[in-house]
Amino acid sequence: MPVFTVTGDVDPFLHVSLRRGETIYCESDAMVMMEATLDLKGKMKGGLGSALMRTFANGESFFQQHIEATRGDGDCLLSPTLPGAMQIVDVGKNNYIISDGAFVAASSGVDLKVRTQSVGNALFAGSGGFFVTETSGSGQLAVSGFGSMNVLDVESGKDIIIDNSHVVCWDSTLKYEISITTGQSSGFLGNLVNSQTSGEGVVLRFSGRGKVYVCSRNRAAFKSWAQKAGS
Repeated sequence: MPVFTVTGDVDPFLHVSLRRGETIYCESDAMVMMEATLDLKGKMKGGLGSALMRTFANGESFFQQHIEATRGDGDCLLSPTLPGAMQIVDVGKNNYIISDGAFVAASSGVDLKVRTQSVGNALFAGSGGFFVTETSGSGQLAVSGFGSMNVLDVESGKDIIIDNSHVVCWDSTLKYEISITTGQSSGFLGNLVNSQTSGEGVVLRFSGRGKVYVCSRNRAAFKSWAQKAGS
């Protein structure tokens, strides 16, 4: 099985060692360097339907990069789109649900499936979600977060609430609810519109027992700040 290693303290690389015949796949433009024994191809992981779902639901690339050790063992370096930490998780015994934009790479034995949940429940009953990406199969998965990353342990009877923009991925055994904060004076519908256009006010409430990976920075907030600073 390919070996994933995070190398470097600030804006690290993902170093992957492959033996002949092994394959990984990664987000488009993630490849930084690879040895000449490896081949790089653009493919639709999971077929046309899955590729379309990833693109329209999560904004990910239609084609993903597949790196295969065709002529012998070889190494490659990958990097995420945004600066920040990376975390390697083992898929198999545990599966994970991944936030939009957090996927970096996975070994070929890991499958990513985008599935829908009840929009009505998410908006009006405070539960469920919209589109989520869930892992299956077995192998290693690399995810990234904007800024630094931390792992939170959720314990039974001790629910935690996390701003949606700071969630990277979580254990699929955890129960979770999506809620829209209503502390602002614009009312529920105003907050709903604001949440859908800016990401502000959306939180996830986790319960059960498992792990949640969080990042220190908010992509949407940083983008908004950069646009204002540049104007």
